[in-house]
Amino acid sequence: MRIVHITAGAGGRICGSCLHDNALVRALRGRGRDAILLPAYVPTTTDEENVAEATVVMGGVNVWLQEHVPLFRHTPAFLDRFLDSRRLLAWLSGRTGGTKAADLGGLTASSLEGEVGHQRKEVEKLARFLAAGGVHGGRPDVVHLSNVLLLGLARRIRQATGAALVCSLSGEDIFIEQIPAPHYDRIRRLLRERAADVDAFVALNGFYADFMADYLAVPRERISEVPHGVDPTGFPAAPPDLAARRAGRPGFVIGYLARACPEKGLDVLIRAVALLTATHDVRLVAAGATIDAEQPYLDRCRRLAAEVGIGDRFEWRGQVDRPGKLALLEEVDLFAMPTVHAEAKGIPVLEAFTAGLPVVAPRHGAFPEYLGTDLAAARGLLHAPGDARDLHAMLLLLADDPALAARLGAAAHAFARAHHTPAAMAAGHEALYERLR
Repeated sequence: MRIVHITAGAGGRICGSCLHDNALVRALRGRGRDAILLPAYVPTTTDEENVAEATVVMGGVNVWLQEHVPLFRHTPAFLDRFLDSRRLLAWLSGRTGGTKAADLGGLTASSLEGEVGHQRKEVEKLARFLAAGGVHGGRPDVVHLSNVLLLGLARRIRQATGAALVCSLSGEDIFIEQIPAPHYDRIRRLLRERAADVDAFVALNGFYADFMADYLAVPRERISEVPHGVDPTGFPAAPPDLAARRAGRPGFVIGYLARACPEKGLDVLIRAVALLTATHDVRLVAAGATIDAEQPYLDRCRRLAAEVGIGDRFEWRGQVDRPGKLALLEEVDLFAMPTVHAEAKGIPVLEAFTAGLPVVAPRHGAFPEYLGTDLAAARGLLHAPGDARDLHAMLLLLADDPALAARLGAAAHAFARAHHTPAAMAAGHEALYERLR
């Protein structure tokens, strides 16, 4: 069985979807599956071994030009090949950081129209490419789209290849809900229409499966749940001794790993840490991708840290590679991810679990499933979303009770090793693919 996973590149930044898609294809290959990761728009970026093909389909330059300049909907193949050159797409990747979702409504809607949209030439090229055997030869048996914004490809791919179509659910509502009228209504309608063109959807957890069943107006039974798997390489094989870590250096250190954007709630965490300084010597170490459009938010967070008196206790490391991520998780006492938008994936929390850290996260989205709601069996503590004072209360509880922190960290480590492994993620997808053949 040949599996082609089409994933949207993220313009040079590491994002949860790129991490998940790359990890899934690596895991499938590790189990002997014929799996290919095919980037769309621009090359992908990840902090692990990048298994994506060099070929980029639906090249971002051509897609953009075909939306805005009608002439490029009819240009010859040799010009399209030049515009799809990897060097040009890599250049484009570094210059898309100022783009906002609100500016992409027309392009998003047209892309969802697929074979009848402005990008129909690109859709047809991709369909013929896959039908002819793609990169390595051989038609796909399954084509897996990385998010619902790619649903416009499904109908023509099925016609050309006869493959089963699967689509991941990856937190797309954050992007879609920022698009203004009139494009917003058109996009919501197209999503529901094009959802009929795939055989199955996959969510990383039950919360998002339930949410997207309503959002896309699809029967819940069409959505499978397959948890993300974290590669344990470099992570501790046994839960770390958090008491010894804390005793080995001054202060209490809180870690954060996510994009610097309002949805992830870094400002909420800064306010909570400021409250904690009244009773504890505490530092906040944070890292994550930043793009030009989100730089003003990061600047506001830095100013906020200075205003509430923790400017010298807040460290922002920017986008880190895998060693940098592992180093961050090895030096903190607990991990916080205070998203104000209900989280669809929460991969950094699963990485913190794998590192044996107790986690504090909001009581919404995927986190109640991950952390658990029964304290006796929990992997972390839940707080009221967007509430810095309630977040402070949870941080204070762990700062004052090292035994509780150690118990939660050990439970998190065991949970990750049992439920969030690459092998389990691959096996779950294999079972789904086999059902669709």
